[in-house]
Amino acid sequence: MSSVAATTTSTAGERLRTDPVFQAFWILRLGFIAAPILFGLDKFAGLLTDWDDYLAPAIDRLVPGSAHQAMLAVGVIEMVAGIAVAVVPRFGGYLVAAWLGGIIVNLLILGDYYDVALRDFGLLLGALALARLATAVATGRR
Repeated sequence: MSSVAATTTSTAGERLRTDPVFQAFWILRLGFIAAPILFGLDKFAGLLTDWDDYLAPAIDRLVPGSAHQAMLAVGVIEMVAGIAVAVVPRFGGYLVAAWLGGIIVNLLILGDYYDVALRDFGLLLGALALARLATAVATGRR
């Protein structure tokens, strides 16, 4: 039996125990479900940081309302992105990657958080890997 045929006839539990591609997919999927949802929720709770400080003034001038209102909208979008990864990871991975690209641009314009922008670039690469792995896992290809 070919590895593709074995992959498509295995149960999810078996694949999770034995298939490194399936394992990598689930590690990234769970991470990109949890992180955007938790960061989105914290835009409302403000437990981790004062999120308004992360919005570049140039971006703040472009969007209606206050910086705080903009960050609340960001929180909603982040939660939607996390849910998209949960429901449709092939699409959700690209959505998270695009969102992270926007965050990186904002941070570079802000000019104070280059370390965070670099970290977010790494996350963007992980989100792209998730989207590609989702395609492989869905089709049973390696």
